[in-house]
Amino acid sequence: MKRNRALILILYVCVVSAAWGQQSAAKAAGVNNWSEFHRTNMERWNPNETTLGVHNVGGLALKWSYSTGEQVYYSSPAVATGVVYVGSEDFNVFGLNASTGAKLWSYYTGSDVYSSPAVANGVVYVGSLGGNVYGLKATTGDLLWSYATGGDVASSPAVVDGVVYVGSDNGYVYALNAKTGALVWSYETGYVSSSPAVVNGVVYIGSVGGNVYALNASTGALMWSFPTGAAVESSPAIAKGVVYIGSQDFNLFALNASTGALLWSFLTGAAVQSSPAVANGVVYVGSNDNNLYALNAKTGALLWSYLTGAPVESSPALANGVVYVGSNNNNVYALNAKTGALLWSYSTGGPVQSSPAVANGIVYVGSDDSNIYAFGLN
Repeated sequence: MKRNRALILILYVCVVSAAWGQQSAAKAAGVNNWSEFHRTNMERWNPNETTLGVHNVGGLALKWSYSTGEQVYYSSPAVATGVVYVGSEDFNVFGLNASTGAKLWSYYTGSDVYSSPAVANGVVYVGSLGGNVYGLKATTGDLLWSYATGGDVASSPAVVDGVVYVGSDNGYVYALNAKTGALVWSYETGYVSSSPAVVNGVVYIGSVGGNVYALNASTGALMWSFPTGAAVESSPAIAKGVVYIGSQDFNLFALNASTGALLWSFLTGAAVQSSPAVANGVVYVGSNDNNLYALNAKTGALLWSYLTGAPVESSPALANGVVYVGSNNNNVYALNAKTGALLWSYSTGGPVQSSPAVANGIVYVGSDDSNIYAFGLN
């Protein structure tokens, strides 16, 4: 009997140890990172965030800010393994300590950086308006490779299965080998500032020519395209077989991811440059009509809207029941994702067109006042 109890105790200890090991491995793998513009689920949603939520986000306070010297325009922070990566109009890409904001390194590109960095396997991938896509060593910022597209790269890279996908205003979408920067394929779409989403072997992206494209991720072959009524600078979010994307024709569109067929559209009062976020059956997107909208993901029915008082070009981020977004009225907002009620806001010194990243209890966002900000609980 004692022997049986001892065996049971040993088994219990083994199970607990294994569970703890799995949790530690998950943390080590960075499951709470925000490693690229869309986040790797392509929905701009962090399901692993548990520190910040509806009941305590009102207690957010400034932890640190770092001045880049010029506007942090559309570049949005990426957060991985304790480092924040972001681009600036001072021509640099920065690596900052996520806890303190201390500068770890910077890389000079020679041109404005509107692109949002993507981090994968120890490499930072980012574009610049000088026309290049860069692969930088994540720990030091050292250049590993660069690829010249011949046009401004405001698009933010997506990295999937060893391939970097990105658009350029020279009219092409590119697939590059993530280790070497070698061209895998390119596809001509017309001017691209939208950022690609890659799901189930398909690359989805918009073009200023007014189309949404679905391309085979391995070959670049066109699978389908959908014409909107104006330029598409918004970047797609993909959830449960649906592509959500905005257009300057004032609409947010929901398209069948396999066929491109229109499922529904929602008309706002101005251009939709903001990229949508999708979580728990709701789509969140900003409009230049000064509102953030929450829509039923299946039907497009309006659930709520929040008026900021200025265009919302920033793309919302979701985490633990809270939606975070910036506005051109200089503010960053935290809203109740179910109701749209204001939970917290912070006024920066310039428009906030950069989009927030939420990881490990911290909200990171850039502002046109040249600063990157980090907010956390006291």
